[in-house]
Amino acid sequence: MIKKNATEMLEKAKTMFGKQAENLAKHEEKVRTLISSVRNKLQRLGQSQTFKRLVEPVSVFIRMIKAHFNGTHKLASSTVGLILLGLIYFLSPIDIIPDFLGFVGFADDISVVLAIYAKLKDEISDFLEWERTQI
Repeated sequence: MIKKNATEMLEKAKTMFGKQAENLAKHEEKVRTLISSVRNKLQRLGQSQTFKRLVEPVSVFIRMIKAHFNGTHKLASSTVGLILLGLIYFLSPIDIIPDFLGFVGFADDISVVLAIYAKLKDEISDFLEWERTQI
């Protein structure tokens, strides 16, 4: 049931922001602006236990996108698109459940981000392993 709901949320997110994510992937400077805005939102949310489930996947997404655009770890265009979709959805105040509703408003953000994280599990594992070798 949870997996079905997450998949449905992801499909709705694609409908709402899929084209925007595709277009954004072509503009590195706009991606940098998006990442900066996402980081600002994460800082505003603070260290609340409620949002910790969201912070780690979003942080991994940011590192993956940065590595892709600086050429150190290239990703498939479909992976870039899904990650950008997750970041756009997280940042947007206009989504399935409005963010101004507090935690309830972030439930859809968490669902979409975690659904993308699960869908990209293998790519994320590869990236994290690559990242460990860079230290």
